[in-house]
Amino acid sequence: MEPFLLLPAYAVVGVVAGLAAGLLGVGGGLIIVPALVVLFSYLGIDDHRMQLAVGTSLATIVVTAITSVIAHQKQGAIQWPIFRRLSPGIVFGAVIGAYLASRIPSESLKVVFGVVEVVVALQILRQRKPTPSRRLPGGVTLSLSGSVIGVISAVVGIGGGTLTVPYLVWCNIALQKAIATSAACGLPIALAGSLAYVLFGWQQGVTVAGASGFIYWPAFFGIAVTSMLAAPYGARLTHRLPTDQLNKVFALFLLLVGISMLIS
Repeated sequence: MEPFLLLPAYAVVGVVAGLAAGLLGVGGGLIIVPALVVLFSYLGIDDHRMQLAVGTSLATIVVTAITSVIAHQKQGAIQWPIFRRLSPGIVFGAVIGAYLASRIPSESLKVVFGVVEVVVALQILRQRKPTPSRRLPGGVTLSLSGSVIGVISAVVGIGGGTLTVPYLVWCNIALQKAIATSAACGLPIALAGSLAYVLFGWQQGVTVAGASGFIYWPAFFGIAVTSMLAAPYGARLTHRLPTDQLNKVFALFLLLVGISMLIS
């Protein structure tokens, strides 16, 4: 099958991912990665299929994150001091995560992806209220938290929202503000992670036509354009929907994606 025959499918994936990115602050990788795994199978890509899906997902999140940040900033919801404190650890963790993912077998990487999503979803559905006195930690602890978020996000190809949003809410940041700040944090994760996936893909000797390292460009362009257009609409919905509904949508979404990756 010719690679560009799948452009309509990439475009649809981009629309759904862009809406999810703006609405939930998740970067869209939760949709993009499993969709690309399926689409790449139609192209006959077997070697490093999961790594190519993850690397391409992170590259598209660069575009989605920028448009989401602009939309959330218009609402004044991004907590920039938190972003600045989390970002150094996030960038460091994203590079480490990309390195680890480049050396994990594709099937094992799928299991990691599925487990992460299911665990996070169940934690949110438990609806445990944070201790009223809990606040964001400072200094080294917050940097370590950012590093953990960066590592896991780069390993599974997401913008970090599945971890950043629950973490910020756990620290008593309002959900809408947590989603908006998570969208901003997705940008350094995606930039550092995608560049690292190019480098480590070259080191692994990836020779897929149309790819640079672990980034597959036909899929990138097809998804990036439509996700960029859809993300602002999702961001506007974030500030119109009740918090309880957002929590349930977010958790159920993660649960379904995680289970589908584990049983596929």
